[in-house]
Amino acid sequence: MITVVDILKKTQAFFKSKGIASPRLDAELIIGDILGLDRVGLYLQFDRPVSEAELVPIRAALKRRADREPVAWITGTKGFWTLDLISQPDVLIPRPDSETLVQATIDLMTMDKPYFVADIGCGTGAIGLAILSERPEAKLFSVDISDAALRCTQDNVHALDFTGRVAVLKGSLLNPIPAERCVDIVVSNPPYIPSRDIDALAPEISKHEPRLALDGGEDGLDIYRQLIPAAAERATTAVVLEHGDGQNTAIAEMMVAAGLVDITEHKDLTGTVRVLSGLVAGAA
Repeated sequence: MITVVDILKKTQAFFKSKGIASPRLDAELIIGDILGLDRVGLYLQFDRPVSEAELVPIRAALKRRADREPVAWITGTKGFWTLDLISQPDVLIPRPDSETLVQATIDLMTMDKPYFVADIGCGTGAIGLAILSERPEAKLFSVDISDAALRCTQDNVHALDFTGRVAVLKGSLLNPIPAERCVDIVVSNPPYIPSRDIDALAPEISKHEPRLALDGGEDGLDIYRQLIPAAAERATTAVVLEHGDGQNTAIAEMMVAAGLVDITEHKDLTGTVRVLSGLVAGAA
């Protein structure tokens, strides 16, 4: 008889042999998802027998993880901010670092004001939807060029019951947002990894996640050169951008050149400057 604890121990050893950084956690998340148990439930049912019918999908999922497919794609969910988001292949997985972008944005927003926020390169929709969850009067334009990302965002809009507050739009930068529509705040976590650095990243990223959402060109700043002037021209209140390590000085200079003022650095939980915000001159 194979029990839950037997499977966990074997899976942890298997993942460790494959060079996976968090073998125990990944084993718990994947096996728990298939068995319908959270991590506490797994510990409470260590001696529970695992049937052959349950072992079939477990083995398939473990094979996917051994190939370094991200856990979020295997379980289909990813926690971000206070939300449980649908996560799907070919869509960038939300990172804890991006919660800094959410916090920096909501700090600029009065609770009861009806802001219109544009999330450029929305991916799963994580950033914009987290902002909506904290500012109930806000509405959102979620923009991406990826069909997979737009489908994932739309699924999350429905799952979180934000229908009616979000327009999901396909296209580049702010171009899909009708010119007559107000945009108060532009937020974005654009591709910022230098092209030459992507192949050296962890296989979960370099082998699986969409290069379109990662590749920022030779110096990682290609999108910022286009996005910042367009965002500064369109926004009525602020532009808030996530960036990579050491890119803050160059991006701040672009924001100033575009006419934004009060450029502010925001640090992530490691103390690294991860986000820059700039206000539109004369904004109330």
